[in-house]
Amino acid sequence: MDPIINFLNGIFWGYILIYGLLAVGIYFTVRLGFLQIRHFPEFIRTVLKAPSKDRGGISPFQALCTSLASRIGTGNLAGVAVAITLGGPGAIFWMWMVALVGMATAYAESTLAQLFKARDENGQLRGGPAFYIAKGLNAPWAGAIFSVSLIIAFGLVFNAVQANSIAGAMEGAFDLPPMGVGIFVAILAGIVIFGGIRTVAKVSELVVPIMAGLYLLVAFYVIIVNISEVPHILSLIVKSAFGYEEALGGIAGAMLNGIKRGLFSNEAGMGSAPNIAAAATPNPHHPSSQGMVQGLGVFIDTILVCTATAIMILLSGVIEGGSSLTGVPLTQEAMGVHIGSAGTYFIAIAIFFFAFTSIIGNYSYAENAVIFLKGGKLGVLALRVVALMMVVWGAYESVATVFNLADAAMGLMATINLIAISLLSGLVVKLTRDYFEQRKTTDSPIFDPKDYPEVSDKIDLNIWDESKK
Repeated sequence: MDPIINFLNGIFWGYILIYGLLAVGIYFTVRLGFLQIRHFPEFIRTVLKAPSKDRGGISPFQALCTSLASRIGTGNLAGVAVAITLGGPGAIFWMWMVALVGMATAYAESTLAQLFKARDENGQLRGGPAFYIAKGLNAPWAGAIFSVSLIIAFGLVFNAVQANSIAGAMEGAFDLPPMGVGIFVAILAGIVIFGGIRTVAKVSELVVPIMAGLYLLVAFYVIIVNISEVPHILSLIVKSAFGYEEALGGIAGAMLNGIKRGLFSNEAGMGSAPNIAAAATPNPHHPSSQGMVQGLGVFIDTILVCTATAIMILLSGVIEGGSSLTGVPLTQEAMGVHIGSAGTYFIAIAIFFFAFTSIIGNYSYAENAVIFLKGGKLGVLALRVVALMMVVWGAYESVATVFNLADAAMGLMATINLIAISLLSGLVVKLTRDYFEQRKTTDSPIFDPKDYPEVSDKIDLNIWDESKK
């Protein structure tokens, strides 16, 4: 089994996804006329607009926070440190570039998720790649494969990974037993996920802004204290990216590691965030508005949070000092330079909240997949129980084979999603043009199914008719 999984991972992560995700991001960036740059203020405006009154959905801000709950995880702390260690400061520049094109990919997949959304038996809005693959491409079998892959990766194994990170951080900082930490996290997560997607959204709406805000405030403090060094650090990042400064890994190492870590961190094109994007009730009620909300999520995750980690590490001087550490220990050592012994505790607490919100965010994606597979209430209950068991297991156990299986499952779902959004790109372009054509005369563009006869028999017309009332 191991050789097969390793072979698949080599194909997915060595060839298809690294180049595929980047190529699709560039493709949408160009085809949409550099939407994420030209219309960035609109990305912010769509988040701040009040949601429409639909009891079966969540607000655009809640959808953003829930997607950020999944996106902002230990990768923002450990992944950035690994990128710098392997690729030098220049890796951060390539993370920025990946995020910029990834914003277009995130916009495309979440716009499609909004368009093809449906209601479940309880009136809850559902949608995501499985839905637009099944309806938009008439390929329910591919949607089923995508859903199973998502459940394995995000619903189960990745939550074990996050729990393992929490347990390791708590044991290192506070000497707490991993098993006890795992049980505590599982209970806490259980309280949230048994409330369903709306409860996950409400908790994310409360926790994520505070968690990310405090982290960015500490980074801002570090920057202000070391403001005279910041221009040099920014210059080093750019010069190292193109090999003008001697850096570990050279230009190839900087580019490869920056691209990899950027893609893993913001998840643009992976097909994860669209699952929660479909549940949003945007106002203006147009698929493109929620696409822009999720594009902003990529910006926050990588351009803000990952950059904050990178600058704190580079300003600390621990890399130049010859530190042999990487991952979370390197980030902790850097924080220790800036704020003393409190740095270790601060990072441990940050990991707890970053990883915990990832657990509940990941679960919300998996629940959506179970609904698509017609799992019903029994299927959702089984998912919740097994997901919490994985949290406890992951806190004290680490089995490489299982984690490799999750990587393979994630690689498969991402590959399917990239093919799907590329095939449906014409629809994304049409929706985008429609939105901005209406924006010339109104603040609230409205989606009218009559203008889209090519999909009128594939979308839930009742949802869109209700939105006009």
